[in-house]
Amino acid sequence: MAWNEPGKGRDPWGGNGQQGPPDLDELVRNMQRRISALFGGGGRGGGSPAGTGSTLLMFLVVLLVAVVWLSAYRIDAPEQGVVLRLGAYDRISPPGLHFRIPVVETIEKVNTAQIENFDYRNQMLTSDENIVFIEGNVQYRRGDPRDYLFSVVSPEETLKEVAESAIREVIGENIASFILREGRPQVAEDAQELMQETLDFYKTGIVVTQFNLVDAQPPPEVQPAVDDATKAREDKERFQLRAEAYANDIIPRARGAAARQMQEAEAYRERVIADAEGETARFLALLEEYEKAPEVTRQRLYLEAVEEVYGANAKVIIDSESGGNLLYLPIDKLMERSRQSQDGGEIRNRGGSSEASQEATTDRTRNDSRSRTQR
Repeated sequence: MAWNEPGKGRDPWGGNGQQGPPDLDELVRNMQRRISALFGGGGRGGGSPAGTGSTLLMFLVVLLVAVVWLSAYRIDAPEQGVVLRLGAYDRISPPGLHFRIPVVETIEKVNTAQIENFDYRNQMLTSDENIVFIEGNVQYRRGDPRDYLFSVVSPEETLKEVAESAIREVIGENIASFILREGRPQVAEDAQELMQETLDFYKTGIVVTQFNLVDAQPPPEVQPAVDDATKAREDKERFQLRAEAYANDIIPRARGAAARQMQEAEAYRERVIADAEGETARFLALLEEYEKAPEVTRQRLYLEAVEEVYGANAKVIIDSESGGNLLYLPIDKLMERSRQSQDGGEIRNRGGSSEASQEATTDRTRNDSRSRTQR
């Protein structure tokens, strides 16, 4: 049920059966009397002392609020505050809520986190007296707010002049071909380092975060000649790479072939030495047997020689005592066997010089044996 329905004794404004809100002036007067009584300004006689005390109280409250309002200040997160007392540096205020002495102290806010940049374009002279067109970009931020505000009159203009001077000095210490080709990163690094050293020397409070050498080109008047020189240089590098690739391919193969030949020669040497040692051992063994029984050994050598000679040639046996006047000799078969024997001998000769030397040694031994047998 609503508060103002009939039958209710009071309304929420505290009136005795009255309808509507109370008088606001009466409420303010009641509050003033209570505040005056609290500070001892409310007497029993009259309303004039109470009015004077309330006015003084309100003045004090307003004055206190104004002092707090004027003395409080806030520094945002990317900023730092420089407090000046009567115009002179006093302290640095970090981000947050702080208080100052009104009128006596003033605040200068410096953003130390924001990255700013500027571009520049200019023609510069190299150490070999060539002209190059330089285009760059400098990125920086404010590092020390005290130096930034009080060391130099115009920090940004000083930064631009320092950048111009630094890049000219670095370009003047290098040749044009180095700057136009592989030297750009090195030039940018040296220019940034020299720029920061100069800014620190002047205490500008500026930190160079990045120095970019965007472009480096010769003047337009000599651009065709530079293009021809660049093409010739690229052709030279390509031919050099091709020659190096060929050398890297042929040299290992030649070394491998040389190593293989050395190994084959070493193997042939070992084989010849082993064959010679084997022949020597066999000859010494034969000599020992010969010294024990010369006749028997001589006869055995003769028989072996005859067996070898007859075994390698075609033989025709004719019985002279048999009857018949017609004698048939298979000349074609004999010639075919002779050719096969010669082909087999050539194959054996191509097998290696060691086998040939071994056969020659064997033949000499057999010939000596046959000569001794005939004696």
